[in-house]
Amino acid sequence: MYREDSFLSELDDVIQGSNKDLINENANTDGISPMGMMSLIASITSKRYTEEKLLSKEAWEAYRNGYIHIHDLDFYTTGTTTCCQIPLAKILKNGFNTGHGHMREPKNIMSAMALTSIILQSNQNQQHGGQSIPMFDYDLSKYVRLTFEKKLSEVSELLEQFGETNYKEKAVQIAWDKTDQEVYQACEAFIHNSNSMHSRGGSQTPFISINLGTDTSNEGRMITKNILLATQAGLGDGETPIFPIIVFKVKEGVNFNPEDKNYDLYKLSLITTSKRLFPNYVFIDAPFNLKYYDGTPESEIATMGCRTRTIGNVNGKETPVGRGNLSFTSINLPLIALESKDVNQFYQKLNYYTDVAVQQLYDRYQYQAQKKVSNFKFLYGQGVWHNGEELDPEETLGKILKQGTLSVGFVGLAEALVALTGQHHGESEEAWKMGYNMIQFIRDKTDVASIKYQMNFTTLATPAESFAGKALRITKKRHGVIKGVTDRDYFTNGFHIPVYYKISAFDKIKKEAPFHELTNAGHITYIELDGDASKNIEALDMIVRTMKENGIGYGSINHPVDRCMKCKYKGIIHNACPKCQNDDEKKIERIRRITGYLVGTMDKWNSAKRAEESDRVKHS
Repeated sequence: MYREDSFLSELDDVIQGSNKDLINENANTDGISPMGMMSLIASITSKRYTEEKLLSKEAWEAYRNGYIHIHDLDFYTTGTTTCCQIPLAKILKNGFNTGHGHMREPKNIMSAMALTSIILQSNQNQQHGGQSIPMFDYDLSKYVRLTFEKKLSEVSELLEQFGETNYKEKAVQIAWDKTDQEVYQACEAFIHNSNSMHSRGGSQTPFISINLGTDTSNEGRMITKNILLATQAGLGDGETPIFPIIVFKVKEGVNFNPEDKNYDLYKLSLITTSKRLFPNYVFIDAPFNLKYYDGTPESEIATMGCRTRTIGNVNGKETPVGRGNLSFTSINLPLIALESKDVNQFYQKLNYYTDVAVQQLYDRYQYQAQKKVSNFKFLYGQGVWHNGEELDPEETLGKILKQGTLSVGFVGLAEALVALTGQHHGESEEAWKMGYNMIQFIRDKTDVASIKYQMNFTTLATPAESFAGKALRITKKRHGVIKGVTDRDYFTNGFHIPVYYKISAFDKIKKEAPFHELTNAGHITYIELDGDASKNIEALDMIVRTMKENGIGYGSINHPVDRCMKCKYKGIIHNACPKCQNDDEKKIERIRRITGYLVGTMDKWNSAKRAEESDRVKHS
C-alpha cells in the first residue's frame, strides 16, 4: 500500500523541522519541543497503522483520495473519543483519583477552583479533543456559599468580641465582601492555571471551555462576574488569556434585557469580549436549542469553544452534561463538485461519500466500544462521562459511548457552489438555496443513520484548522487553479460566507443563521470588526442582538487585540506601537482567533490559516 521512503520522508520533515504546516497542524501544540516532536512522530506512525489495519477499503480510498477527512486519525488506534462536557459538581462532590491518591470534596472556592484545574488537566490526557464545563457558575456556586459561611462565622465572632451591637447585618455584608475578594482570587488563579498547565507529555495546553451566565443566585453571579473581571485583567504581564474559552449563555428573562436579574453580567460580558475576544455567545432561545429547555440548568444548551454541540439523544436524556462527541469525519465538497458534470451527479457522489463517512464513524465507534474502563481510568472511572463510575473497570465502553455523538462534517460549501453555479451563497439567492439544500441533504442522511444504527449521528459545520488547507491542496493538485474555487490557500470553513467577500455584518448573520439549525453537531458565525471594539460596546450589543433575533445558535465577534511587549501599550498596532514606536514584530503580541480558540502568535499557525486570516474582511 505504501512506499517506505514516503513514510520515512514524512518523519524526516518532522525531525528536521522542514515542514512547517505539519509541525503547526494544531496551533495549540508546540511541535518543535521534544515532547511535541515525539507526539508528531507517534502521530505519523499511528496514522499509517490505522490506514493499513483499521479502515475499510471504501473509507481508506475516500480518505487517501481526499474526498473525506478522518479527524484525529492518529488517535484512532488508542480508542480515544473527541471531547466531553464535564459534570463538575458531581465530580467535586464525590471526589476523584488521578492515580496517586483520592482528592476529597473541597470546602471553599479556592480549593474548588484548584481541583477544577486538576480535573481538566487529568481529563485532557484521556481524549483527543477539547473539554467543556457546561454549568460552570451553577457547579461552583456551592463552594462560594461554603466560603461565605466560613467568613460570616469568623467576622461575627470578631465583631462580637469587640462588643458590636446589632452586628449581624454588618457581619453579613463584610462576609460577602471578603467572599467576593476570594472568588476573584480563585478565578484569577484558575485562569493562570488554564494557561500554564500542560498535558499530553508537555506538548499541549489543555483545551478548556466554560459555559456560564444563567445562574441568578448571589453565589453563581459572583462566579460569572469574577471570571469575566479576571479575564479582563489578563495574565501576569497583561497578556490576553488563551484559555478558558468563555461561552456566555444568553437567555431572555435571565440576562438579555434591562429588567433581567443577570443583565448586568451580560453587559459586563460585552466589555470583556471587547478587550479579550471572550466570551463567545450561545443562544438558549434559538428554536433548535429552546426545544430542549425545560427550565433546569441541565437542559440549557452548552458548547465547546471549537463549536461542538451535544444535546439531542436517541439513547437517553437530552442534555449536554456528561456527554460528548466520539468522532467526526468531514467531506470535501469542492472536490466532489469539480468532479461532477452536473448537480444530479454531485448529489449521487455526495450520497456515496456521506454513506462512507457514516459507516466509517460507526466502525470507529465499534473499535472504541471494545476498550475498557480501565483504559481510561479518569475519563470513565471518575464519572466524567455519563455515569461511567458505575461500570466495573474491566467492562467495555459500548453502552455508555452510545450517549455520545458521531458527526459528519463538511468544508468548502462556498467553493463547491462556485464550481457548480459560478457564484457562492453570499452572492446569489439561487446559490444560497442550493447550498442550503446540500446541507439539508447531509442532515437528512445523518438523521436516517441515527434511526438505523440507534446512535446519535449529527451534521457538523467543520472547524477545519489543518483540513481547510489540506483539502485545497489535494483539489488544486488534481484540477489546477480555478477562480473562486482553488485560487486561494484554503477552503472556507463549513457554511461560512467566504471571509474575503465584502458583505455587511448583518447580511452575513442573516445568510448564515439558517444553517445553524441544520448543523446539529456544532456551528458558529463570526463577525470580524476593523477597530478597537472596547470603544463601541453598543455596536457589540447590536451584533449579539442581531444574532439572537435571526436564530444564530452560537456566535462570536473577532477584532484586533494587540499589545506592545516593550511599553505594555494595549490597542490596535499597525506597523509600530503608537506609544513607544516599537516596530519589532517579535515584540508585538497579536491575539487572533484561528478556529474556535485564540493564538498569541501567528508563527504557530499553518500557512492555510495564515492566508485565511489575512483575507478576512473587517466590518466597520
